[in-house]
Amino acid sequence: MRNLIKIAAATAAIFASAPAFAGWEPTKPVEIVVAAGAGGASDQMARMMQAAIQKNNLLKQPVVVSLKGGASGAEALMYMKSSDGDPNKVLIAYSLIYMLPLSAKLPFDWHELSPVAVIALDQFVLWDNVNGPKTVKEFIDAAKASGSPFKMGGTGSKREDHVLTVFMEKKTGAKFSYLPYKSGGEAATQLVGGHTESNVNNPSENLEVWRAGQVRPLCVFDKERISYTTKVTETQSWNDIPTCKEQGLDVQYLMLRGMFLPGKVTQEQQEFYVDLFSKLVQTAEYKDYMEKQALKPIFLTGKDMLQFLEEDGSLNKQLMTEAGFVAK
Repeated sequence: MRNLIKIAAATAAIFASAPAFAGWEPTKPVEIVVAAGAGGASDQMARMMQAAIQKNNLLKQPVVVSLKGGASGAEALMYMKSSDGDPNKVLIAYSLIYMLPLSAKLPFDWHELSPVAVIALDQFVLWDNVNGPKTVKEFIDAAKASGSPFKMGGTGSKREDHVLTVFMEKKTGAKFSYLPYKSGGEAATQLVGGHTESNVNNPSENLEVWRAGQVRPLCVFDKERISYTTKVTETQSWNDIPTCKEQGLDVQYLMLRGMFLPGKVTQEQQEFYVDLFSKLVQTAEYKDYMEKQALKPIFLTGKDMLQFLEEDGSLNKQLMTEAGFVAK
């Protein structure tokens, strides 16, 4: 993560040097594997990819989306692990690839797969009810003064938002009770209804209730603000949300969105997909999706991607260990 800015600066050069391939290409439908259920962020991204690839004629073969969210996503990871040499399966990966093997002792290691590209980063936002505290300081003070732990809604025990909750406790001394729900949408509904005091949903998961004036974004867990400046409510853009560090809460976390093939594919097959996704991220569909979902643009392949994965994997292991989420 230390070299993220430096790596991102190389994106333009990567685009410019992406080769065109006249060699290997798929001869049967390509399966985009999603380690989650229907309607979630990964499923939505897969559907966008499917539409963009077909609309822009980036692939001769059809693209199908395969949802394998069983066992908290372990189904997808083990499916990819068992598909060595199959170049027709592509996994949309996120921090699950680091966290689930640690928390559940899953016999999976991302090094067993073939990295293709990191195509986006997710940012997380601290949200509270619009009738709650108006600033991070007021929120933390209220949590400390509460007779019982503030309820924090989330979407997965021992996952990204749970880790963020634990580190908020460590940084502030406030106490939170983490409540996992089935989706970010359900976590948003619970916050609107006053059943929880907060959540750390991704921007898009709280977008509609923010527009409706039912929740308030307090800060974003990144070193820099979300880049999009178009107004998404009557008065605010994503860029108007301060960073948590600006608000005195020095906690940062970014989640990768990366594409992986199974292990033991050929270099030519791997390069075909690097070329495919370098074209995909330049489509209007991808750019529109990134802004609507408030995702952080990035494109990494090859050695830059491997360096990112090694650093990101180490960071996630450190966070999981400090939070006490590593299975013994």
